[in-house]
Amino acid sequence: MAQIIAPLIVGNWKMNGLRASLPEVEKLAGLLAQKQPGCRVALCPPATLLAPMIRIAAPAGILVGAQDCSADAPGAHTGDISAAMIADAGAQMVIVGHSERRTDHGETDDLVRRKALAAIGAGLTPIICVGETRAERDAGQASAVVARQMAASVPDEAAAAEIVVAYEPVWSIGTGLTPTTGDVEQMHKSIRNQMVGRFGERGAVVPILYGGSLKPGNAQQILAIAEVNGGLVGGASLLADDFAAIIWAA
Repeated sequence: MAQIIAPLIVGNWKMNGLRASLPEVEKLAGLLAQKQPGCRVALCPPATLLAPMIRIAAPAGILVGAQDCSADAPGAHTGDISAAMIADAGAQMVIVGHSERRTDHGETDDLVRRKALAAIGAGLTPIICVGETRAERDAGQASAVVARQMAASVPDEAAAAEIVVAYEPVWSIGTGLTPTTGDVEQMHKSIRNQMVGRFGERGAVVPILYGGSLKPGNAQQILAIAEVNGGLVGGASLLADDFAAIIWAA
C-alpha cells in the first residue's frame, strides 16, 4: 500500500519583514479560517519576528520555523542562534542548507548535516535544502550533485527523526524560471529512491518539497507531480493572498 504523506507548504520570508508586515500573517490566518487547507502550513520569518509571528500563527494552526540555526551548542558564538534557542522561542522547524546560505556563506554539506543534527537534537524538524546550479544542470550533473548533497547533508539520525527535504534548483530561485514537470518528477523520484535506499520505510514518508519560483500561477501543476509533497515558497509567501492560493492548490 502506498504511503500517505500529508502535504506541507512552507513560506520562507528570507531577509524580509518588519513588525509592519505582521498584518499579512493575520490576514492569512483569517483566509485559512474561511477555507480550511488540506495541508500543513508553516512560515519561516527572520529571527526578529519569530516570537510575534508565533503569537499570531499558533492559534490559527500555522507552524513557524526559523531560516537557519547554528551547528554548535549554546556558548561563545556571538551573533549565532542555537537550535535550542529557536525551539525555546516556540518554533517547530528550521531551514538548513538553503542555497543562499551555501552560496553567500560558503556552507558545506558537512556543516548542513551538523545543523540538521543540532535541529533534531533540539526537537525541531529540519528542512534540508538541496539543488543544482544552472551550470551543473547544463553539464548533465544535476542528479549527481543532488545525490551527493543528500548523502552528505542528511544525518544518519534522520532514520529515527522527522525531517523534510526541499529540492530547489538554484537557477530557478527568484528568476521566474522553473524546470519542466518531467525534470521535477525525475529529481523528486531520485531523491525518494535515495531516501528509501538509505532509511527504508522511514525514507518512504519523508516529505519532499519543491521550491524555486513557486507561485499561484504554477502551483497546481507543480504540486500535482509525483513525489512532490508540498512546496518551499519564497516571495509569494510574503503576501497573504498569494500564499493562500498556493496553500489551496495543495
